[in-house]
Amino acid sequence: MKPAPFGYERPRDLPAALAVLSQAHDSAKIIAGGQSLGPMLNLRLVEPQVIVDITALAELKQAERHGDELVLGACVTHADIEDGRTPDVTRGAMRAVAANIAYRAVRNRGTVGGSLSHADPAADWVSALSALDAKLTLRSSAGPRTLAMADFVVGALESALRAGEIVETVHVPARPASAHWGYVKSCRKTGEFAHAIGAVLIDPSAGTARIVIGAIDAAPIVITDAAQLFGGRIAGDYKDRFDARVADGILAKAGVCNAAHRHIHVSVLKRAVREAVA
Repeated sequence: MKPAPFGYERPRDLPAALAVLSQAHDSAKIIAGGQSLGPMLNLRLVEPQVIVDITALAELKQAERHGDELVLGACVTHADIEDGRTPDVTRGAMRAVAANIAYRAVRNRGTVGGSLSHADPAADWVSALSALDAKLTLRSSAGPRTLAMADFVVGALESALRAGEIVETVHVPARPASAHWGYVKSCRKTGEFAHAIGAVLIDPSAGTARIVIGAIDAAPIVITDAAQLFGGRIAGDYKDRFDARVADGILAKAGVCNAAHRHIHVSVLKRAVREAVA
């Protein structure tokens, strides 16, 4: 099967791209790496009237450290992060996530902004950046707005992007030296979509933790007050205090009805907690 006919625009700067999107309303689709959109076009899961190619937008390829945060343009590729071509404020966390996304050919072309915009619950950056407490700058011809990553994905393949709006930059705060990071996903084989993701950012010195359970049939579960998962207290012995029963209850409350699926998610989350300790 081949895509339905569509128009093609390749603007040279961001204002021109936003103008095209504004005129097209909701009949346009943005393409950068095309790793998600390409197959969807071929299968006619989407049939846009116009494709807006943003690969020429230099503004979206920047990666700079501003104070205590990393600002990534939406067109930065997974390979850019994997290979260290971007500054690292997460002490290796983002680089490790990038290195395990699909296959190298996908990482060479796939972009951070494209992955987030697609809003696939099994996508690595959706869970990882939520755990890292990232924020997004979204821009349209009306101007920019800022949104927490945890609020950006509102459902499976559904984001908070409005018509004519684009992910412009991703803002990742520096990971404190005292904060421990763990990220584990379960795939049937390397390169396939994950069917369970656990991401944890735990700071026993501060008594805080951000926990994300991803790859469910909805937006990731983001737990910002995670003390309940550790017997009411987050301290240096958090690995031994992790309560699988509480995690199972959170999943059940979120609508994961299958006990076997919950078991996989809880096991992956437990492994992420143990990885953070290591």
